[in-house]
Parts: sequence; C-alpha cells; structure tokens
Amino acid sequence: MIDKDILRQLVKRQKKALFPKGEFVKRDLLDGILNWFKDNRVIILTGIRRCGKSTLLKEIMQNMHGWCYVDFEDERFLDFRAQDFEALNEVLIEVYGNVNIYFFDEVQNIEKFETFVRRLQDEGKKVVITGSNASLLSKEFGTRLTGRYKPFEVYPFSFREFLKFKKARVEKDDFYIAEKKVGLAKLFEEYLLSGGLPEYLKNKDKEYVRTVYENILYKDVIARYAIRRQKVIKELINILATNISSQFTYNSLKRALGLGNSITVKEYISYLNNSYLFFELLKFSYSIRQQLNSPRKIYLVDSAFNQVCGINFSQNKGKILENAVFVELKRRNKEAYYYSNKNECDFIIKGGTRITEAIQVCYVLDDASREREINGLLEAMDKFKLKEGIILTREQTEEITRDGKKIQIMPVFRWLVE
Repeated sequence: MIDKDILRQLVKRQKKALFPKGEFVKRDLLDGILNWFKDNRVIILTGIRRCGKSTLLKEIMQNMHGWCYVDFEDERFLDFRAQDFEALNEVLIEVYGNVNIYFFDEVQNIEKFETFVRRLQDEGKKVVITGSNASLLSKEFGTRLTGRYKPFEVYPFSFREFLKFKKARVEKDDFYIAEKKVGLAKLFEEYLLSGGLPEYLKNKDKEYVRTVYENILYKDVIARYAIRRQKVIKELINILATNISSQFTYNSLKRALGLGNSITVKEYISYLNNSYLFFELLKFSYSIRQQLNSPRKIYLVDSAFNQVCGINFSQNKGKILENAVFVELKRRNKEAYYYSNKNECDFIIKGGTRITEAIQVCYVLDDASREREINGLLEAMDKFKLKEGIILTREQTEEITRDGKKIQIMPVFRWLVE
C-alpha cells in the first residue's frame, strides 16, 4: 500500500500546479459536457494522448464549485493499488474539503478503478474521468456501470478551435470578402500541415510529435496488449499512414507484411483503433455480412502524425483533405460509410434508419476529375433518394444542378467552420 503522507504530498502538489498561466482555448465539447452535470451519470472523456483531455478537464473545473482532482498519469502513482482508494479519498477530503465532484485524470492506469468510481456514484458524488483507451473504458464500465455513464470522445483541435487558438475571428460574411477568404484559406493550409495537437501548435517541436507517437505505440498498444512482434506493427502503421483514405483488406495487408494469416492484422488494427490513432470506415451495404467482408478505408486521427509515420503533404493533398473531413465527421458524431458501386462517393451519412447526406471530397475539381467526382456523388444520391449533395474542395465555390438534384461545391474550411 502507498504511504498516506506520500498521497497527501501528491494531492497538494497537483492542486498547486492545476492552473498554469495562459488562456485555455474553449473546446467545442465544453457546453455539451457541462449540461450533463445535471445528471448523476459518470462522465467519461476518452481520446488519443495529448489531444487536450486534461486541459478540457480544467476548463470544466473552472465552471464548477466543490470539486477535487487527481492525475493518475503522474509517475509517483506507480505503486498505487485499488486498496489505496480509501486512503486517497480521506486525503482528498483533507485537502479539498467535503466535495461532491471528483475529477480523475487517466484513472484507467489503476486496476479495478471502476469499483471505487461506482461506490462514489452510489454515495451521490459526480465523477468525471479521462482515459486514452476506448476498449478499456467500454469493457470496465460495461460490466460495472451499465447505463450509468456518458462518454465523450475528445479529438485534437478542430479547425474552429484552431482559429480560436490563432485568435482569428470568423464572421459569416468573411467568405464573401476576398481578403478574409484568402486569409482563412492560408490558415486552413497551416492547419492541414500542423494538425490540432494543442502542445505542438504552441512549440512546433517535431520531436514532441515523435514522443507522443512513441508513447501511444509503446504504452497504449505494445505494452497494453503484450505485442511481441513489434517490427510488424510498426510496418503496419507505416503502411496505413501512407495509405490514408485508401481501401484495404486484411488479406492484402497480410500479404504486404508477409504474415501467415490475417487475424494478426485485424487484431493489430483494432488495437490502433482503441488507442484512437487510426479509424476504419466501412463500405455501406444493407447486408451486415457484405459490409464486414468488403474492403475498408483507413484514416489517421491528426495530420501532425504524418511527420513521423505518414505521407508527404505536397504529393497527397487530396488524401489529407479527405482525412480532415473524416475526422470532423467523427467529431460531429456522424455515422459515416463510403459508397462504392460503378462509381464511388467518399462519405454517406446515416441518420436513424436512412441515409441523409452524401459528401464527396476533391482537392481541385478540374477537367480531369470533375465528371468522376460528380458522377460518384450523383450515383449515391440516386441510390438513397437524396435531392442535395456536397462536394468539398480546397477553395472552389459553385452550385450546379443535374437531373433535378442540387450539388453544392464549397471549400472544406467553410464547411468546417459552419
């Protein structure tokens, strides 16, 4: 058991260091999370390492009274065990007083933490926790707190948040004023290159991105799942990152990696999904079996990681643009698929039991790509009886009508802001 005096020192030091100087960028999720404080469910913030979960936690704290806080990512908690929670609770009451809100950062590092969280909830306390692994949280809380928690997925800065970070205000009319539109386009180009990792945007230190990537790889994937074939998973990451927005099958990756079966590939990709580094997109089909057996597409959580495991920006602008649209759809909690038949549509959105939106992404809509992109969108619109569709481009704006269907062509940065 960890010594109570050590716990007391840790809690006091963390409290003192809680709010460093500097402004917080208000996250898009903040207001939605605050609304859930009227409910007694545990709030869970999950997302990739260094995407801003801890800072979001502090933003929430600034809107609350009567809380306490523990960061379990602190290496001084290495010897902490489940049986130490009661002693920790006594220390928290000593330091913070008798509070009703508990904030636990990266609490999944402690085995059987969910039992203590359940007890706090039973006592009428509000608990907010963060974690960097999707499957761990869903597994633990699925058994201990069924129906008693509300999850929120946190991503690196959206373009809207990036603009706040840059202190760039955007008004609706800016898209019609040439100078302001050009300024927004330049900021968007920077966003595509730099991504949205908050700390990296502050220091622009590429080694920082490498460190984050290696922490995800070694701590959240290799160590957590006891992976022995480290070379294989590193090669897999390089293949996936180089082929973002492209179709793949587990069998094709198996052959590329020289493996005997595709089960290993499937497992490794699920681990990368759980760590929030990569995401798979399924092909839409009314048949679940056909959907699962069709090729998938792969996307990377943030373009900053292209610097250490990904693709060359200048040669793959279209892929990176499509990747940015996919991650935004994830932020907006859209249930997305890709459509493919005679032609292909990058994203179709399911709302309830029907397809409600069709979105095509093309860096430049020119003579070589125009008909292909329009035909892919129109085929999806015909299939799902949609009257309107969108083509997102680097900077083009246009509205066209084909066969009684309206197609809105607009810059991705405008769609991201609106």
